[in-house]
Amino acid sequence: MSNSYAIVESGGKQFRVRTGQVINTELLHVESGKDVELSRVLMIADGDEVVIGTPEVKGAKVIARCLEEGKARKIIVFRYKNKVRERRKTGHRQPYTRLLIKEIIKPGGKVTKKAAKAKAASGGEN
Repeated sequence: MSNSYAIVESGGKQFRVRTGQVINTELLHVESGKDVELSRVLMIADGDEVVIGTPEVKGAKVIARCLEEGKARKIIVFRYKNKVRERRKTGHRQPYTRLLIKEIIKPGGKVTKKAAKAKAASGGEN
């Protein structure tokens, strides 16, 4: 099994992704079933070959499919001030987009070894 992965940035956060992995990113406002291109790739490792960007790898991208948009579990925010009877309880649910990583494309349009094997095994379907 090939040890290929990429580090991408989305919504101000960095994610280490592999093909077939599901991640939750900040809300991207994409319809379910549509493909998303994550072009801010910071690093790609494909076996022994490692490409590090300065700050991003030019020409590299990660293709992902939007599975759903939703909200995370509610967190409780409770503010309290001592001795003045001041209390405030609010909640927050962070919206997210769930993405399925389809393929990692290196500079020059080359697909990583693991993604190429997976594509060949599925008969070339997306």
